[in-house]
Amino acid sequence: MSKYIADVYRNKLIESRHRGDAAVVEPDGQISYFCGNPEYNTYLRSAAKPFQILPVINSGAADFFNFSNREIAVMCSSHNGEEKHIKVVKNILKKIEVEEDKLKCGVHDPIFKKAAHQLYLDGKKATEIYNNCSGKHAALLSLCKYMDWDIKDYISPTHPVQKLMVKTVSEVTSLKKEDIYLGEDGCGVVVFGLPVKNMALGFARLANPDYLPQQYREAAKRITKSMSDHPYMVAGSERFNTDLIEVMGNKLTGKMGAEGVFCLGLFDGSGICVKIEDGNYRALAPVIIDILKNIGVISSDELKKLKKYEKPILKNHHDHSVGYIESVLQLKKGVE
Repeated sequence: MSKYIADVYRNKLIESRHRGDAAVVEPDGQISYFCGNPEYNTYLRSAAKPFQILPVINSGAADFFNFSNREIAVMCSSHNGEEKHIKVVKNILKKIEVEEDKLKCGVHDPIFKKAAHQLYLDGKKATEIYNNCSGKHAALLSLCKYMDWDIKDYISPTHPVQKLMVKTVSEVTSLKKEDIYLGEDGCGVVVFGLPVKNMALGFARLANPDYLPQQYREAAKRITKSMSDHPYMVAGSERFNTDLIEVMGNKLTGKMGAEGVFCLGLFDGSGICVKIEDGNYRALAPVIIDILKNIGVISSDELKKLKKYEKPILKNHHDHSVGYIESVLQLKKGVE
């Protein structure tokens, strides 16, 4: 079962606690370390995006439309909806000759509060392109255009592009298609439920593509390079995902998912997945930093640059520091 992995302090008293599950897995499938239940099934959510972009590249669509690495990075993103993100997504749509109103990711305000506020000041309303998943949806539309598939119902589970997504996730994570739980994601497309250990395995292979099926290897290299070269596109201002890759992009790639999921692939071999049981993302950063410390991946200089995430300070509406979040993760070796 899930274990306590983070405590939330207000002054000197623990006010809340978060439980979770974590796995560190080698690209051959061996579990090196774990906490809680590495067999725990949950949804991959947006952490699946790098996998979902693999077919955009290995199909030939990325080269056909001359996508840049910056555009590949935003396809893998859960972006803030900042001006630079929107500009890049619009450029993807321009290249594939698809209008913005064909995006079917749903509407929400930009994640970044300053971007949302600026939109309001400009007298504009959020549209689907401001959705954090618009890059992925633009990528799916590009694949439809390249394969000559109908773009009208591209988010339907029966559409060829969604069936291809399930096939890809299955092959990358070494899990049979019939063993993957399917649901509908926040942006309307198919979402994949699988064990924490298989999520970690998928990222281990993404970062070490010699362990992937042949058809995905070059695509994986391009995806991880794109994310490392353009970390701002992966998330944006004041986001842990961007800052982590900005500091450690020569060592790892990683992607956050909704409901407290974060997956990492280390270029020296391991994959990591953390799932916060109650879905609260606030516990993710200190737990991820703690794991990187435990397995000896993060240097003192890198830790210094990411210090604010190691033990995040909590502030009230007066901007007073009132507490902090601390990882209490206890990793075990191997499988019991």
